[in-house]
Amino acid sequence: MSSFFKLTIIVVLLSSGASGLLADVSLPNIFSDHMVLQRNQENPAWGKADPGEKVTVSIAGQSHETVADALGNWRVKLKPMKATSQPQVLQVSGFKSQVSISDVFVGEVWMCSGQSNMAWSIDSINDYDMEIATANYPNIRLLAVPRVGTQEPQFNIDARWKVCTPENVKGFTAPGFLFGRRLHHALNVPIGLIYNAWGGSDLEAWLPRKVLEDAGQDEYLAEWDDYLAGYSDEFLANEKVEYKKWVEAGKPGKKKFPPRDVRTAQKRPSNIYNGVLFPTIGYGIKGVVWCQGESNIGRAYEYRSLFPLLINTWRELWDQDDLPFYWIQLADFNEEVAEPGESGWAELREAQTMTLSLPNTGEAVVIDLGEARDIHYRNKQTTAARLARHALAKDYGFKIATESPRFQSLEIEGNKAVLKFDHVATHLYAFDVPEVKGFAIAGADKKFYWADAKIVGKNKVEASSENVPTPVAVRYGWANNPVVNLYDRNSLPVTPFRTDDWPVGSMGRKTLYR
Repeated sequence: MSSFFKLTIIVVLLSSGASGLLADVSLPNIFSDHMVLQRNQENPAWGKADPGEKVTVSIAGQSHETVADALGNWRVKLKPMKATSQPQVLQVSGFKSQVSISDVFVGEVWMCSGQSNMAWSIDSINDYDMEIATANYPNIRLLAVPRVGTQEPQFNIDARWKVCTPENVKGFTAPGFLFGRRLHHALNVPIGLIYNAWGGSDLEAWLPRKVLEDAGQDEYLAEWDDYLAGYSDEFLANEKVEYKKWVEAGKPGKKKFPPRDVRTAQKRPSNIYNGVLFPTIGYGIKGVVWCQGESNIGRAYEYRSLFPLLINTWRELWDQDDLPFYWIQLADFNEEVAEPGESGWAELREAQTMTLSLPNTGEAVVIDLGEARDIHYRNKQTTAARLARHALAKDYGFKIATESPRFQSLEIEGNKAVLKFDHVATHLYAFDVPEVKGFAIAGADKKFYWADAKIVGKNKVEASSENVPTPVAVRYGWANNPVVNLYDRNSLPVTPFRTDDWPVGSMGRKTLYR
C-alpha cells in the first residue's frame, strides 16, 4: 500500500480514536453477523479498543493477539481458511469486554460497484416477481453500503450483512445478485456480495482527490471547486422555497426537480471514495464487478486514462496487484440513427474496451440488451451471465468462453473491406436474418455509409458500399443505439469497434461544466 493511502488511514484513525477511558473493544459494521470471509487468502480484521489494550481475535481454531495503538486502533490478519458453510464465530476479546460475531461463513466475496445500471434492483427487472420468490439462498449473504457523499474519509458504515431471502433481495443490485447466484450454483460455496453502487455517479467520485491531482486533473478539479463555491445552506434553502412555490402553482413550464446539495452528492470528485468505499478498504474480497460510464460520456476520451487509473488505484488500496476487475460495457440507448455518424456512447464503449489492456480484466458486451426509451434496461439476467463467464473461467477454472469477438485486422481488397476477428470460440453468426447489420464504411473523405456485409468463414466479415469505391475505414456498432446482429455462435455479441483513429468528439474535453 502506498504511503499516501497509509497516511490517509492514519488520519482517519486519528479522528476516530478512543475518546474516553476503558472503551469496549469493537469492530466496524462490515464485520457483523452473517458475514462471509474470503477463502484461501489472508483477511484483515480491525477495530478499536483502549490504547495499549491487548486484543485477541479468534475464529475456527486460529487465534491472533495484538495491542491497540496509542489511538486505540488495532488490526490483525486472519490466516487463510477453506470454504465452509458451517457457521463460525469470530470472537474479539479485550480487557473488559468481548464481541462475538455469529453465523460467519467462508467462501467467495465480490464487490458490486458503479452507477445506476449496477444499482438497478431486483424488483425492477424482467421476471422480478419470479426472481424474488425464488431467492431463498441461505448461503448467499448481502451487504448494502449506504450512500454517503463526503470529502472526509469515513471509518464505519450504517449497515450489516443479511441472509439472502425474498424480502432481503428486493432492493439489492440485480446484476450483482444474479452474478453471485451463478457463482453459487457453479462453485457450491457461500457467496458474499458487497453492494455499493450509486446511480448517476461520475467515475471521479470513486477516486481520492490526491490521485486525481497526481493524474493531471487539476483543471477539472478547479472547475468543480468554482462550481461548489456558489453553494451554501442559504442558497439551498432559497431553492427549496422556490421549488415549493413552483409545485403549489401546479408545476408550470419546464419540468424541475427538487434542489440537491451537490456538496454531498454522487458527482463531486472523491465523495463516494470517502463515504462509501473507504470504510470497506481492506476487507477480504475476490474481485470487483463494475457497471459505470453513462455519467462520463461527455469526457469519453478522458475515460481512456481514468478507468485504468481507477482499477489500478483500487488494486493498490486492497494491496492486490492481480485483483480481478470485470465490467459491463455500456448498453445501447436512445433512438436509432438514420445515417452513420459520431457518438459519445460509442466513444465511451471504445475507452472501456481499450482498458482490457490491463491484466485480470474482462468486459461483458451488452450492445444488444439495451432499450431505446429507458437507460435502465431490464434484461439483467443475460448481463449477469456474460459477466459471470469471466469469473468462472478466469478465477475458477471453468472451460467456457469469456470474451466477445473483437476486431483484429483489416485488409482492403479492391472495393471491399475484409475484417478479421479474434476471440471467436465457435464461428460468427448473424442473428435473426442472414444479412449482417451494423457496419459502416468510409473512404479518405471520412464520410461513412452503411455497408453491405456478409460472413466469410469462421471469423471474417466482408463489407462494401457502392458509395465507397476505395474504402479505408470501417466501423461497427458505432452509435448510441446501433442496430447490430453479429454474434459468436455461443451468443456473445461482437464488440463495437472502429478501424480508424480519426479525432472523436470528446477529445480535448478536460472539464465537466464547459
